[in-house]
Amino acid sequence: MIPLSSYRSCIVETPIGAAVLAFSDVGLVALAVGSPDAAAERLARDHGVICDADPSRTDEVSGQFDEYFAGQRRVFDFELDWRLTHGFARDALRAVCQIPYGETASYGEVAAVAGRPRAARAVGTACRTTPFSLVVPVHRVVRADGSLGEYGGNEEAKRYLIELELENAQ
Repeated sequence: MIPLSSYRSCIVETPIGAAVLAFSDVGLVALAVGSPDAAAERLARDHGVICDADPSRTDEVSGQFDEYFAGQRRVFDFELDWRLTHGFARDALRAVCQIPYGETASYGEVAAVAGRPRAARAVGTACRTTPFSLVVPVHRVVRADGSLGEYGGNEEAKRYLIELELENAQ
C-alpha cells in the first residue's frame, strides 16, 4: 500500500484533457491528465498523492501550458521533486528529458543513455508509471519499429503531442 501524502494542486485545461499538477515545497511532484476527478484519483492510487487545491499557482502553470500547446515553449520551467521516482526509473526519466523537442527516441535508445542498454522494458515501465507525464516528455519515447506505443492508455494524446512538436520544431 502506498502511503498517502498531501500536496498543493492546481488544474490546467489542455487540448488533451485537464492536467492536475501536485506541488511540494520543492517543486512539481506529480502530474496526471484526464478529467479532474479521474486525474486526482490516479495520482492517489498510483503515487500516493492527495491534493489540496491551491489555485494561486494556476496562472503561472497555465501560462506555460498555453505556450507549449501554442508551439512557443519547448521546455517547462518547473522545478521537479523526484521523490516519487527511484533507481533505474529515475535514471530513465532523466534520460527522457534529454530527448529534444520535436524528436523521438526508442525505449532501447533511452535505456542506453540511462546506462542499461538492455533495459528497454524497464524504460517502458518508467514511462508508463512516471509521476511527471507531459513535463517529462515520455510521449517522445516510441517503439523500436517507430510505432507510437502507449501513453497512459491514450495513443491519440501521444500522437497529438508528437505531431504538435514536429509541426513547431521547424
